[in-house]
Amino acid sequence: MGIYLVSVDPEDWSVPGEDGYGDVAAALDEQLTRRGLPPYRPGRPPQPGRFAEKTSPPMDGFDTLCRAHLTPGERHTLLSWSFLVPFALEEPLLLPVENAYDTETLVVGAPDVLALAERLAAALRLPLDVIPEPSGPYGLGAWFQDGDAGKGAATRPGPWADDPDTAFFAALYLRAAQYALRHHCPMTYS
Repeated sequence: MGIYLVSVDPEDWSVPGEDGYGDVAAALDEQLTRRGLPPYRPGRPPQPGRFAEKTSPPMDGFDTLCRAHLTPGERHTLLSWSFLVPFALEEPLLLPVENAYDTETLVVGAPDVLALAERLAAALRLPLDVIPEPSGPYGLGAWFQDGDAGKGAATRPGPWADDPDTAFFAALYLRAAQYALRHHCPMTYS
C-alpha cells in the first residue's frame, strides 16, 4: 500500500467514475471554458516509461524546506494539489469533485510547480545532472534508496546529501512537473 504519484493515460482521463478521471476532466473543461480557454486533451506518456513513484519517505524535512523557502500560498500550490496539468493556470482551480483523498479536487499547473521545485532544488544544490530522468516506474525512488544517491553524494556533496528524504521529494516534484510538461499528460496521486 501507500500513495503513488502517477501519470494519467488519455483513456483513464476520459472514463467517468471509479475506473477513471472523467468527472475531473469534465469539471476542469467546464472551468477552462468559463475562462475562455479550450478544453484539455492529454497526451500519451511513453510506454513502458509511465511515471510512477511511491511517496513513502517521511516528508518532515521537505515540509521544513518548503516553509523556509516558499510563501504559505506557494507551499499550498506545491503540496496540496490533487491533479497537476501540463499548462499554466492563472490560479489553482478547486473543482467540486471528490477524489480518493479529499471531497474536492485541487488542480494546479505544472509550470508553477516546476518553478517552485526548481527553487527548492537550488536551495539544496540538488545535482540534477546526476539524478536520473524517469525512464520507468519507481526509478527515482530506487536511485535515492538503493545506494546511487550515496555514490552521487560522494562526487557531488551539498545540502541535498544531508537529508536524502528531503532531496527525494524535491526531485520528485521537479521530475513530475517536467514529465507532465514534456508528455502533455496530467499527474495525480493514487
